[in-house]
Amino acid sequence: MLDYDKEAGVYDATRGGEPRAAAAAEAVLGLVPQGAGALLDVACGTGIVTRRLAAARPGLRVTGLDAAPAMARTAATRLPGAVLLADSHQLPFPDGVFDAVTTIWLLHLVAGPEDARAIIAECARVLRPGGVYITTVDKAAAHDVGSDIDAVLAPRPRRPAQDRPDHVRAHAAGQGLYPAGTARFRGHGQGRSPRSTIADLRRGWFTMLPPGRPLTERFVERLESLPDQERPRPDPEFTVLAFRKPAGG
Repeated sequence: MLDYDKEAGVYDATRGGEPRAAAAAEAVLGLVPQGAGALLDVACGTGIVTRRLAAARPGLRVTGLDAAPAMARTAATRLPGAVLLADSHQLPFPDGVFDAVTTIWLLHLVAGPEDARAIIAECARVLRPGGVYITTVDKAAAHDVGSDIDAVLAPRPRRPAQDRPDHVRAHAAGQGLYPAGTARFRGHGQGRSPRSTIADLRRGWFTMLPPGRPLTERFVERLESLPDQERPRPDPEFTVLAFRKPAGG
């Protein structure tokens, strides 16, 4: 996994910046109940999306939380006094205090199903009855857009995806949450080019392909043979799912 303290300084510029953040915030807000008074953004990262959630709904009290100190510090500059340093496996809040809880680009990072289950359980715990849990799913799969780059990378080894929709739905159901909506948004500026994909391989972004290994370099060689080395292929499209806590729960 990447060191997100080291990534904090370049995270926004390498993940689509403000256009992607705006698209993500719009998708999330479409699933947040209009009357919601308090929202917790778990693993808020740099706060680039969190800030937009707060700005779009003046009546919505937004709190951000991240486990990486550099990420939390960056987010705190965007939401002063509203960002905490904490682990998503153990949220520092009592039961039933938020109308909405979000995990945007978190579940794909966890090591196994027990981690995803624990995080979703914590999010469900701090939700008020009638509240909504909102999460991105299938992040890695979204980057496969059917391009020539994807054809080259198709045989690469992959970690099991912990944010598969069927797995997330099962974890949510285990906490008594039921489906409450779906949204999609474009990952602006995240279309891969052969050159950018090679750079990502050599930075260790593909977790099962360590930089410098012979297999990694074989993929680099194949990518170097593709045409239009600087041309980005189509942007990915991400999926967001919402789950509601029963009003009597």
